[in-house]
Amino acid sequence: MSDRGWRLARTEKLLYEFEPCGPGQYRYCVEFVGHKSREDADRYVRFLEDCGCRVFFKNVNLNWNVGKVEVRPWAEKGGRLASNATTYNRELLIVEKENDGRPFELHTTCEDRARYLKDCRRPVLFLFVMMAAAGIWKRSWLAGIFAVLALAALVWYQIALAKLKRRSELEEL
Repeated sequence: MSDRGWRLARTEKLLYEFEPCGPGQYRYCVEFVGHKSREDADRYVRFLEDCGCRVFFKNVNLNWNVGKVEVRPWAEKGGRLASNATTYNRELLIVEKENDGRPFELHTTCEDRARYLKDCRRPVLFLFVMMAAAGIWKRSWLAGIFAVLALAALVWYQIALAKLKRRSELEEL
């Protein structure tokens, strides 16, 4: 949308609102923060804003309930219980910065990228374990399909982490 001359102005559960801007004037990155506690996510947002970025929280799910509590056993200690008062419906960050001609990356070191990939891998690993167990226990082919899809995502994360490790070793030399 930015390349067509539209800047993100607001996000809601399902909708995005844009306002006119110069074509390509802004760049965006999306980051998963569903594993963080509210304090850590807010601290990270303040850091990004101090760096000159605009930040929008975005939900992952489309649940319309109020007063919902979600258990995230794969999350960091402060983010394992998510409610409307904490990080429920605030799992993604959409980060905007003015286009300065350089690539826009939130994670610039191999170590930082690896840590982020591991954080993103945790919910997929949890999904794989739960779906594989459900598929075996309930003899459900549907749960088995979800387990296979989660396994494919886990393999992708492992390959990406291996490439980062190799790249990090080459940069050290």
